[in-house]
Amino acid sequence: MSAIGVVSSCSCLRPGVWLLKPGMQQMSSLGLHTAARCAAKDYYEVLVLGGGAGGIAMSARMKRKVGAGNVAVVEPSKTHYYQPLWTLVGGGAKRLATSARPTGSVMPKGVEWIKSRVTALDPDKNCVWLENDIKISYKYLIIALGISLHYEKIKGLPEGFDHPKIGSNYSVHTVEKTWKALQDFKEGNAIFTFPNTPVKCAGAPQKIMYLSEAYWRKTGKRSKANIMFNTSLGVIFGVKKYADALLEIIKERNIAVNYKRNLVEVRADKQEAVFENLDKPGVTEVHQYEMLHVTPPMGPPDVLIDSPVSDQIGWVDVDKETLQHKKYPNVFGIGDCTNLPTSKTAAAVAAQSGVLDKTISLVMKNQLPTKKYDGYTSCPLVTGYNKVILAEFDYNAQPLETFPIDQSKERVTMYHMKADMMPFLYWNMLLKGYWGGPAPVRKLMHLGLK
Repeated sequence: MSAIGVVSSCSCLRPGVWLLKPGMQQMSSLGLHTAARCAAKDYYEVLVLGGGAGGIAMSARMKRKVGAGNVAVVEPSKTHYYQPLWTLVGGGAKRLATSARPTGSVMPKGVEWIKSRVTALDPDKNCVWLENDIKISYKYLIIALGISLHYEKIKGLPEGFDHPKIGSNYSVHTVEKTWKALQDFKEGNAIFTFPNTPVKCAGAPQKIMYLSEAYWRKTGKRSKANIMFNTSLGVIFGVKKYADALLEIIKERNIAVNYKRNLVEVRADKQEAVFENLDKPGVTEVHQYEMLHVTPPMGPPDVLIDSPVSDQIGWVDVDKETLQHKKYPNVFGIGDCTNLPTSKTAAAVAAQSGVLDKTISLVMKNQLPTKKYDGYTSCPLVTGYNKVILAEFDYNAQPLETFPIDQSKERVTMYHMKADMMPFLYWNMLLKGYWGGPAPVRKLMHLGLK
């Protein structure tokens, strides 16, 4: 797979309810069967797979529970990225370097960093296999492997990125090409895509479109741009309150939206994008472009496909309220690699980390989990260089807002929260295991109104 084919997530979508089955009730310690303790290098009380947002946050929390020497994180990447910032990098508002830090600098002090890749999971024997046939055993396993990008599933990619006028905010290798294409735009079609798969941060494909429109207005090129949003979905956004607000913006800014259109081929040498019409199987449309922003198809990491811990598609099969695995009580999942039926965002990871912390605490005491995750997620919808609609919602696609204001309105304050406050919270609170989402803030806000 290409180097831009896989990215560990920070930061939509299958339901599940965990029940303690009769056979499991008879198992001691809630069915926890732990492997015999091996040497320190091949056994850990808590093993975390993945060093993205969820993995680092949970390793920090677990360090406080069982001690740093008893926790290990498996992560091959030398650099940790705050990926939500890439929307602003692609729009020229932030530099790529500000989104990156050495992985070692975010790893909790004393926690073992295993610089390798997971090649197989064997939850029946409480162990995983790494590269070079290295076996690591555990008492508790947290899976935080993120989501895989599959540019190669679009004919003509990723090699098409070698040509100008095409970029993608979803990869560290292509996000700066988005800004270059935006600056080099002269006249013609500017096309922004949304694939026919689950994606992380489902609002991001639109955010760069609004930033591009604002940039061209500022530089006097807007009248020469025919902006198109070709989405595989049948709606502009999954939550009606925010969808209505976005449709008003789209109408006001004269943006064309083509629903049920899925990008299947890029002919970069000819500057042509080929879309299939999902309502008419076999029917394709070819559009010439002066700028193309690609949101790639995404899916579970390869190691999870056909794994004992995954559902039929390959997402980690966890209870949607406790984040505990449905079959293996000492296995847990967090973030984009799970089948939680909510959007895959860093904000969702924050909320999940607080719930999972409580879940694991009770499981460690041989008690049933009681804390419930309501599906909270957030998507700061950037609609300009100083405007954001702060979408917050739950499993039922109902608004679950933090502030006592109408968050479907574009606001400068919300832009500064997205651009400045959230990165600070991410690096200094979430990754250190101190931030479990905005629920406490929401409670205080609402109490203050009574």
